[in-house]
Amino acid sequence: MASGSSSPADPPPRGVDRVLAWFAKVKPGEGVGALVLSLEVCVLLCAYYVLKPVREALILESPSGAELKSYAAVGQIALLALIVPGYSALVSRYDRGRLIRVVTLVFVACLVGFYVLARLDVPGLGLAFFLWVGIFNLMVVAQFWAFASDLYSRDQGERLFPIVAFGASVGAVAGSRLTSALVDPLGVPAMMLVSAGLLLGALFLGGLAERCVSGGARESDRSSSPSQQARASSDGQRAGARDAFRLVARSRYLLLIGLLMLLLNFASSTCEFLLASLVKERAEQVAPGDVTTFISEFYSDFYFWVNLLGVLIQLLVTSRLLHRFGVRVALLVLPALALVFNLAIALLPLLLVVRWTKVTQNALDYSLNNTVRNALFLPLTAEEKYKSKQVVDTIFVRAGDVLTAGLVFVGSDLFQFSVSGFALVNLVGIALWLLVALRLGILYEKKDALSSRPEP
Repeated sequence: MASGSSSPADPPPRGVDRVLAWFAKVKPGEGVGALVLSLEVCVLLCAYYVLKPVREALILESPSGAELKSYAAVGQIALLALIVPGYSALVSRYDRGRLIRVVTLVFVACLVGFYVLARLDVPGLGLAFFLWVGIFNLMVVAQFWAFASDLYSRDQGERLFPIVAFGASVGAVAGSRLTSALVDPLGVPAMMLVSAGLLLGALFLGGLAERCVSGGARESDRSSSPSQQARASSDGQRAGARDAFRLVARSRYLLLIGLLMLLLNFASSTCEFLLASLVKERAEQVAPGDVTTFISEFYSDFYFWVNLLGVLIQLLVTSRLLHRFGVRVALLVLPALALVFNLAIALLPLLLVVRWTKVTQNALDYSLNNTVRNALFLPLTAEEKYKSKQVVDTIFVRAGDVLTAGLVFVGSDLFQFSVSGFALVNLVGIALWLLVALRLGILYEKKDALSSRPEP
């Protein structure tokens, strides 16, 4: 019997299962696997957040750093348009374990390379590193959630994803604090090697998680690897580099998830631009001789509060809200609150308001919203999960950044928008995001009903 099934003979939860049952509905035998997966994503997010303050310091120390961050999204989406088809080809060729090993080791090698370049003070490293970190974060996290949704059935994922995502929130807090503690004694370049070591640890934990999670996914999905499913599909002869884009283009459900991610990231990136602009302005006023250090310390503290609040929401709110109201309602929470947040910025365009608005919005995104949007992939096949998630979580996300770059160009260079002006434009995008979330929640429930229907 699959561990996701229920039976009157199931023993009461004990040990790890019993402890985790305080936070989510955990059935006997599920706790250890969920805990290892949670630890894996914790280490992955720690590896990313070790790099975030470093990335911000390197890019914002350059002239027009805040604008450059927004324009860099165009470069990221161009690079992703080349990288994602290559990843899709690896999915069609490799089994799940080898796919994850190859991709992770490539990222480790890149970090070692950036460390060498940083030690040599290579010009233009800030922009190159900013581009790379944006790609690294999206791809490695998307791959993890495809892996997690492949291990679990729909029922298990909806119950256990809050526990798994809690690890992401903890990892973000730990990474922020780790950078604060180590950047002064070790220096900025060394943070790249710290992140590389954490990635190797996450790779080990991924192998352990696969052994611990047993009987999680539907048997039809677990009977073959993503590459075997690709070869067995109706268009298996054409399986290859362009499969990911075709899968998304042919599915209204996946296209709506992509549009949701695009609008979410547009709203978030626009608010991030406002924050970066105000932070740099304040740094030049209070610390004109050491702008880089002021910015690095500000963002380190900013990310700490974002992730601490995210941990509390994940621990105390996410599972309970999902259990009571379901995915459909949970999808609406962040866009509804984002409307309120941006209205507050439009009325009070101050650094204090933008900072704590962004703290709250990011905390909700990294906790509740992160869990919900990854649950949207649970009704899909393994091939759809691995291939389409890279398109949705990279291309569509960066497309939102490109829209923000366009808004920054038009608003800053052509019309000289104030902070309030940018916030008012952002409200339009958030309203569209809310409408997409409403429609997507309806389609998820329909897919949920279909996947739960017994086979004839």
